[in-house]
Amino acid sequence: MQDIAEWLEKLGMSEYAERFTENRIDVSVLRDLTDQDLKDLGVVLGDRRKMLRAIAALDGALGQHPQRPRRRPSRQRRRRAPRQSQSFLACLPESKVSGTTSR
Repeated sequence: MQDIAEWLEKLGMSEYAERFTENRIDVSVLRDLTDQDLKDLGVVLGDRRKMLRAIAALDGALGQHPQRPRRRPSRQRRRRAPRQSQSFLACLPESKVSGTTSR
């Protein structure tokens, strides 16, 4: 595949070639395109789905996994609930703690 226009033509979507060119979308950024990007370019829903599948197929043909934006780990740690200061024994009836039974 030499350029994006050829790729779009192979997909039967050459009507989008000018939009891709105007937005400087070439093969090097093709794998980075998201559904929202394609929507912003004016690509209709059905064609967006076909394009995204075709991009995924390109990645598979090249032995690469589709690149998805990675979530950065949060810098804030989750706050744990404060430990209860009450011990397990304090929850039991006094007769169970002392080992005696009252009748």
